[in-house]
Amino acid sequence: MATSATPYGARPIGTLSASGSWSGKVRHLPIGSTYGTAIFNGDFVKLVADGEIEKDSGTTALTAVGIFVGCSYTPSTTNQKTFNTQWPASTTATDAMAYVIDDPHVVFQMQADGIMNTTDRGLNVAVIQTAGSTAIGKSKNAIDSGTSTTPATTATLPLRVLDFVDGPKSLPPKGTTDSDAYPDVVVKFNAASSGSASNHSYLNATGV
Repeated sequence: MATSATPYGARPIGTLSASGSWSGKVRHLPIGSTYGTAIFNGDFVKLVADGEIEKDSGTTALTAVGIFVGCSYTPSTTNQKTFNTQWPASTTATDAMAYVIDDPHVVFQMQADGIMNTTDRGLNVAVIQTAGSTAIGKSKNAIDSGTSTTPATTATLPLRVLDFVDGPKSLPPKGTTDSDAYPDVVVKFNAASSGSASNHSYLNATGV
């Protein structure tokens, strides 16, 4: 049972496209030299007006272009090409490139920050944003189980709950309602409804 909180950000496990499986495809998108916010594997990132990416720190809404899984850069301090699972804040590197899962239909799992209910399937949820681990380069973002924002039908919330991950860490026992303490949840980006913006920028008619 998941009795401790060990959030790991967004971990891709599939897609809603016809194949059903995520191929591992990423897009290379630039990071501005000296960009001052650390980005970790599993964090959400967004496109900004100059065509570069930045961390998307949204909780009850996102403008994400996808999920950050790593980057490459040549820091001015070493002049050596570096590959990393995290972007160290304020690194001076004119060739910095992020590796981003930008498929708006990607399916991913995240750990929730508390008990969830089987009836949360199909509802929309917010994100708990926490600084990642510099030791291992991983995100610590989690699903908001209701700590700050209760799962709801609210169209603007960023993620849609599809299911719970099979296995002892997540799925509520048969005949019960509540999950274990920190369930792993299968989610996707919540698409736009009439009159509201999508939480993935590729699904918005208006450009960045």
